[in-house]
Amino acid sequence: MLSEEKILGAKILAVDDDVLSLQILKKILSSAGFMNVSIITDAAEAEDFYQETNPDLLLLDLYMPVVSGFEVMARLTKRNPNDYLPILVLSAADEKERLKALSCGAKDFLHKPYQASEVILRSRNIIEVRLLYQQMKNQNLSLEVQVEERTKELKQTRLDVIHRLASAAELRDTDTGEHIIRMSRYCEQLALQLGLSASQAEMILNTSPLHDIGKIAIPDSILLKPGKLDPVEYDIMKTHTTIGAKILSGSNSPFLKMAEMIALTHHERFDGKGYPRRLKGEDIPLAGRICAVADVFDALTSRRPYKQPWTFKEAVIEIQKGKSESFDPQVVDAFCDIEKKIFDIYHQYY
Repeated sequence: MLSEEKILGAKILAVDDDVLSLQILKKILSSAGFMNVSIITDAAEAEDFYQETNPDLLLLDLYMPVVSGFEVMARLTKRNPNDYLPILVLSAADEKERLKALSCGAKDFLHKPYQASEVILRSRNIIEVRLLYQQMKNQNLSLEVQVEERTKELKQTRLDVIHRLASAAELRDTDTGEHIIRMSRYCEQLALQLGLSASQAEMILNTSPLHDIGKIAIPDSILLKPGKLDPVEYDIMKTHTTIGAKILSGSNSPFLKMAEMIALTHHERFDGKGYPRRLKGEDIPLAGRICAVADVFDALTSRRPYKQPWTFKEAVIEIQKGKSESFDPQVVDAFCDIEKKIFDIYHQYY
């Protein structure tokens, strides 16, 4: 419910070229307890004054020189297409003009000469509707903000869980879980360079950390072996792609579907000699082709149980050597085009 204080404190704007009519109108409203009444005799000023003060009631005459009441309503409707315009027309117009005024945006109409009591009652009615509308609008905005904040919290929680799961897998064969951070940031920059939208690049950024989640099922004797794997061990190591995809499968979430696809395809080669499905060329999903380059580059520059880290330049040269064989040539070209951005990410950790 609206308090009497709030109703009587509403902002009222009266527009009429007749000064005497405005003074009488203001006296009627003031005597009824309304404390915030402004008057304008030049209708040309009404539009800007309305926008600046955002009144809760506009009392408007129709027939004024230069700018008519109809023109004022048309301008306000154009500038406030989704707002409730609290307009009460006061005019000596005939029935046809009254209907026209109502169709142009007026919420009510009073014929001149009018009774003071009717002006007060109709003004109160429009003010109450306006204030309730504003109240509801503010509540809706507050709810939208709350929903947006909650959505952000849920999204951040999801990303935190993903990074912790991915880190758990990475910590088994690297000194830190930073591989997934670097690799995912490389992926994001490559995606943007290749023309993907910001939202698509963000999706790859947030799903690529799960690319090696299947390693949680690989025995330590293989995962942490300091030397080269024998053929049997290598076959077991390769199953981390299918295991990871299986872990991530069965969801309708686009997020998890992309993570599943990346886990499955990030070791495919452009020449068809990769694993697990020996996909070739553009049969490999683009996200998988992007992750292949980012993953290999970071693996080369990282310390692993079986090797020392390569220098940045050595790793770049190796990526270039793999063009059209291990890697999609377009992705390699994109990698070379943003070598400075790649180095900046690399430099933050080394």
